[in-house]
Amino acid sequence: MNKVESMRREWDARARKDAFYYIASWRKDWDVSTFLNSGEEDYERLVNPMLDRVGFSPAGKTLLELGCGAGRMTHSFAARFAQVIALDVSAQMIDRAQQILPKVQNIAWMHANGKDLGAIGSESVDFAFSYLVLQHLPNDNAVCGYIRELLRVLKESGICLFQFNGMKTPTMNWKGRLAWRFIDAIWLLHLPALSRFVAQLLGFDPDMAGKSWHGTAMTLQSVTEVIQACGGMILKIEGEDTPMVWCCARKASRDPAKQ
Repeated sequence: MNKVESMRREWDARARKDAFYYIASWRKDWDVSTFLNSGEEDYERLVNPMLDRVGFSPAGKTLLELGCGAGRMTHSFAARFAQVIALDVSAQMIDRAQQILPKVQNIAWMHANGKDLGAIGSESVDFAFSYLVLQHLPNDNAVCGYIRELLRVLKESGICLFQFNGMKTPTMNWKGRLAWRFIDAIWLLHLPALSRFVAQLLGFDPDMAGKSWHGTAMTLQSVTEVIQACGGMILKIEGEDTPMVWCCARKASRDPAKQ
């Protein structure tokens, strides 16, 4: 089993076990109402201020959400944008989202391939968004690849806003780091079932085993280089050197007068 298929199966398993918790693990007693309300609160807290700051209006625009999960924020986007393209690597997550948002007509749910945004045309969306997703990708190449893809699908002068893990130093003690390093090493050997078994033996949540959960941290320099190489321009960085770095970037216009 390759890493992409392993990642897909693991997120499907998390969705079946408790989709809301594995999307928003800071709380365990979610119901549909509180789950969706938290997405609306995050839109008002994280997205709206940034869009106001860069002078972007969602009215009549198309949005791409990379890693929509069970639709925690998707419904908030659909209430403001004309069209929402919601992608997730887990078919189970998408099924759950469709169950809780059955009447929303302007969302196109799509099963992502776990490697790129190949199903989305170049220069086809006005705004691209990703939150609590890139931090779970297993290596730098995967993160950089998706950042390139976010820039590719943006229309000229389009905006992307995404979050990644920029933590330089670990917060876990050495025993915990050693244990998870061992568990993740087993996952990287394409033995996901064994990695979950070892995690459970060591007293951890087996569904958090593997690099599809712990992911990788990125330097701001590497993210900046990718954006600039793709013809993008960083508008705002917030939370540098934390697990919650936010980057807002604009795709360059081919007309210098519009820069």
